Order: sequence, then C-alpha cells, then structure tokens
Amino acid sequence: MKVALFGTSADPPTIAHRDIIHWLALKQFDRVAVWAADNPFKAHGASLEQRSQMLELLIDEIDPVSNGHVKVYRNLSSRRTLETLLIAQETWRDSEFFLIIGADLVAQMSQWYRVSELLSQVKLLIVPRTGNNIESADLQRLRELGAHIEIAPLSTPIISSTAIRNSHSIEGVTLGIAKYIQQHNLYSIIDESRDRAKLK
Repeated sequence: MKVALFGTSADPPTIAHRDIIHWLALKQFDRVAVWAADNPFKAHGASLEQRSQMLELLIDEIDPVSNGHVKVYRNLSSRRTLETLLIAQETWRDSEFFLIIGADLVAQMSQWYRVSELLSQVKLLIVPRTGNNIESADLQRLRELGAHIEIAPLSTPIISSTAIRNSHSIEGVTLGIAKYIQQHNLYSIIDESRDRAKLK
C-alpha cells in the first residue's frame, strides 16, 4: 500500500493547500493522510484543534476526493515528523510512505530531528512553491542524508498562510475556511463588511 503523508501548519489552510491535497487525491496513493502539524519552527495563530477542523472543512470542499481515501488523521500530529512516521507505520503496516513537503521546507529539513533515520524510511515528494526556489545545494544535502527525492509536477498559487495572517484578509482561502475564520474570530480579519460580501 502507498501512503502519502502530508502534514502542514494549516494556519490557515489556503487554496494552495487545497490544490496540493486535490492533486494527491488523484495520484496513485491508497491513502492520503493529512494532519495539522505542530511545527516547532513556527508560532501558530490558531490552535491545533482549530487548524485540524479547518483541514477537515477543506477536504470536504475538494471535488473529487476519491472514495474517502483522503482524510485528516489527528493522531499523526507531532512536533517531530519521525514520531509521526512511527505512528503511521503502526497504522498502515508494510506500507510504502511518501512524505510530502513544500519547497519552503527544503532548506530547513536537514535540521529536523533524526532526519537521516526519517529519510531512510520514506520517499520525499517536494511540491514547488512560486517564490521559493529549490536550491540544488539543499537537495544535495538531503540526498547525502539519505533522501530519495521526487519533485511534484505541480505549481501552487502565489499565496501563503503567513500572508493571510499578516494582511488580516480572507483573500486566498476557500469559502468554507473563510466562514470558519470569521465565525471563530481568527487572525484579526479587518474590513469585515467587504469580507462578508465575498461570502454571499
């Protein structure tokens, strides 16, 4: 069985996250396991529970998600990806695991906890991100640590969770996520009258 592992801060999930999950859903994976990551390199604007709920809403909005094989697995959330992998290996025994990361994480990945051990047990699938160059030196460093690397033939929109939080705008998120953000008063969204009009 082939299992795609896609952890993301999802703070909030954007249309870029939607496109990645949609693309993974159409690939030849038996499972696409998604979770809200508890990233030690980042400060989060919403709680882990809220980010998990937003990811579940995002998956519900994606069409088509084939026969329920794409799902949020909250038990996979950990501050260390190796620990997530150990949980996944217990859940889906004798499976082949593909770790999905965005291009923005390539440079920092060599600093991850027991990264060589992690990379020896997964195939690394990197999703390009407009505005984030994937440097050859960073890829070579990961290969030296044992990575088997594939670059996804996918180009995501120029939008980031950080930009949404900094701009205090719902521009760049789906309708369901925008409603959730406003209902829970997240990210200090401004100009609510304009934003509410977008949701009608």
